[in-house]
Amino acid sequence: MKTNWLNNIFRKKDKEKDSYVKIPEDIRLKIIEKSSLQVSRGVFFSTVIIVVSFLPVFMLTGQEGKLFHPLAYTKTFILIVDAILVLTLAPVLISFFMKGKFKDDNKNPINSGLQRVYEPIIRWCMEWKKTTLGINILALLVSIPLIMNLGREFMPPLDEGSLLFMPVTLPDISNSEAKRLLQVQDKIIKGVPEVDHVLGKAGRANTATDNSPISMIETIILLKPQDEWRDGLTKDDLINELNAKLQIPGVTNGWTMPISNRINMLSTGIRTDVGVKVYGQNLDSIAVLSEKIKKELTGIEGIKDMYVEPITGGKYVDIEVKREEIGRYGLSVDDVNAVVESALGGMKLTTTVEGRQRFSVNARYGQDFRNNVESLRRLPMQTMEFGSIPLSAVADIRLTEGPPMINSENAMLRGSVLFNVRDRDLGSTVKEAQEKLNNMVNKMPKGYFVEWSGQYENLIRGEQTLKMIMPLVLIVIFISMYFAFNSYREAFFNLISIPFALIGGVFMISIWGVNLSVAVAVGFIALFGLAVETGIVMVIYLNDAMIQLTTKNGNSRETITNEELREYVINGAAKRLRPKIMTVCVTLFGLVPILWSHGVGSDMMKPIVLPMVGGVFTSAIHILLVTPIIFYMQKEWELNKLGKIDVLDASH
Repeated sequence: MKTNWLNNIFRKKDKEKDSYVKIPEDIRLKIIEKSSLQVSRGVFFSTVIIVVSFLPVFMLTGQEGKLFHPLAYTKTFILIVDAILVLTLAPVLISFFMKGKFKDDNKNPINSGLQRVYEPIIRWCMEWKKTTLGINILALLVSIPLIMNLGREFMPPLDEGSLLFMPVTLPDISNSEAKRLLQVQDKIIKGVPEVDHVLGKAGRANTATDNSPISMIETIILLKPQDEWRDGLTKDDLINELNAKLQIPGVTNGWTMPISNRINMLSTGIRTDVGVKVYGQNLDSIAVLSEKIKKELTGIEGIKDMYVEPITGGKYVDIEVKREEIGRYGLSVDDVNAVVESALGGMKLTTTVEGRQRFSVNARYGQDFRNNVESLRRLPMQTMEFGSIPLSAVADIRLTEGPPMINSENAMLRGSVLFNVRDRDLGSTVKEAQEKLNNMVNKMPKGYFVEWSGQYENLIRGEQTLKMIMPLVLIVIFISMYFAFNSYREAFFNLISIPFALIGGVFMISIWGVNLSVAVAVGFIALFGLAVETGIVMVIYLNDAMIQLTTKNGNSRETITNEELREYVINGAAKRLRPKIMTVCVTLFGLVPILWSHGVGSDMMKPIVLPMVGGVFTSAIHILLVTPIIFYMQKEWELNKLGKIDVLDASH
């Protein structure tokens, strides 16, 4: 029995070999040429559309431009080469490898399985055209309030794997107290299990780019890998825990990350997420207005680490020479200044040479002496006739208050109210803050005004750029599609797929809890081209079905019935279903793994990928189910009104 079964298999194979007729080489090449011509124009222009739709990313400026230009260059160059290879190398490779015996599409289990699932669905949709269109329009209408209620931010927060703790103390803090405070804070931070190393700095480094006063402490906190953290602990939880442990009187805490902090300070002059810059002519008035702004903003949800940048409260030792007294003692102003310089500032005595380095040697009184005003008043001065006299005899010495640091911008004095935004999106937080400040800002004295800066400044610039970019993207895509079809009507109906691609993108970012940002906008820009690509492939095969219909029945209202037209549209949509599904799956298979990625950089990639994944999915549903309906209604209208259908050459 087993032998008979094997014999039947071999007889069947032999029978198939005998029934196989080899296609002549010239006919095979003509079939490949015809097939390549049929799809080459559509595939080429779909690739061009993806390239062109991504070109407006080059219009981004500032931080967003520096971040996304490399992505735009890489994608553009790859797709340009891809478009060239579609026309040149692909047909040649097909001619080399597509040889031998081929099965009919219906015998392919994947293709036949897809058709068995798809054909009943498309027939139902064609039967209930208004219902299908109504469902799609309803989904589009539902997505509008979703996208309107999404939060706004400039860029997704990039997890750098470390924290920057920036507490600010009173401006008159002494060096010794700042040192003690720094040691206490470092000890508390190191006691948290998730902290690996801590390095704190008070005061400024020997560089012009770091103008930090002694009252501003910068502590870099290196964290352990996240898999070593306590279960369920997030970065926000860790910041809240550290912040609660570091509540020290007279200290205002601030939390950020090292790289983002440096970028903010260099680009906007603000070291927090948001800053309200107060401009005016008098420092005392600016300080009063800044305190009023802080009072108004207190209590707004999302505002954290808020404090007023101190522009008053600095302590100075004023030594004012008594000119009438120095004349009695036979002294000059220079004599008094020389004593003060040598005692307090330090006088250069000599220079020491160590190898190729030279260091000046200065001498001055000790810090304990210099910190005591009474000791300064008793500072001895030598005179020619009266011997040694105290400094207080020829000068008034007193402590006065003044600005610890004077900031100016655009030739105007400037103060700032600084705060970070956590547990809420940047856009709505600043919008609520602006609404609370509107009445106060309108009543500010003449010559005084405020300006919003920090990440919000970048957000506004990015939004204005994108508002110019988006219409340009749609216009460029429409022009490219016109060249692909040589028909304004076909280009317009294919452009309709873009709003429906937005449905999946909006739902995806809403489910994931992502705010609208420049990264999300770049994802939507890339989605536009991908959504059009599948639509072009569908229209090519629908037009091919129309060519078959008119070739068989002629192009006339008398020879073509609505039933025949519908059957050929269904046939054109159902046939060659595999390449349409492949166009979608290639994109999804390449992007979906990014959603489960971890590590530095994944926070920036996910907002780009999310709208693309969701949008490709919904646009594929729209193209497979709604595009044939729109195509059929268009051709039905042409047949009834014009007496014939407008057939585009699918073979190009």
